[in-house]
Amino acid sequence: MSTIPGYTYATSAVAASPVTLADFEQMKASVLFGDEDVKFLRMSHDVVQDQVEAILDVWYGFVGSQPHLLASFSGKSNGQPLGDYLGAVRKRFGQWILDTARADYGQKWLDYQHEIGLRHHRVKKNKTDGAPSTELVPFRNLFALIFPVTFTLRPFLAKKGHSAEDVEKMYAAWVKSCLLQVTLWSHPYIKPGDF
Repeated sequence: MSTIPGYTYATSAVAASPVTLADFEQMKASVLFGDEDVKFLRMSHDVVQDQVEAILDVWYGFVGSQPHLLASFSGKSNGQPLGDYLGAVRKRFGQWILDTARADYGQKWLDYQHEIGLRHHRVKKNKTDGAPSTELVPFRNLFALIFPVTFTLRPFLAKKGHSAEDVEKMYAAWVKSCLLQVTLWSHPYIKPGDF
């Protein structure tokens, strides 16, 4: 059991995903995600596990420098950044890095992706931490963050002496995984029947 507040992966607090494992297999095929990507994501785990805080520093620096992104972590009434909320989310974001690198795509993982999507949407945003923040992470921001997240991760993937080819394969696997995950997170944003 995790000691990270609000991290409920593989617990009874997480409902079943409306996306089936068969649906997810089709999604993987659409993004050309295969066994080699799993292999290189898992290779990246050892690369990133002791760099999580540095990676988060870069990502949080980027989000914090963009007022429209920081707004999702700011007070609904005064627009000021909520330090406690940012800190709580940061712990789960760090765990997300490690979970992504573990590349364990079973039902419990799929269910938790739906939970993450709900927590970005007005259905569950702010409920995990009781934050008095905005009611929604706009989807236009969520999906667009795939590029800065993966692009700024690339230098970290190159820090442990892997060949340029292996770094490129780890990077490609991360891009594909992030595309898959954010697509799964989009479910609450999409009209019923359109996913």
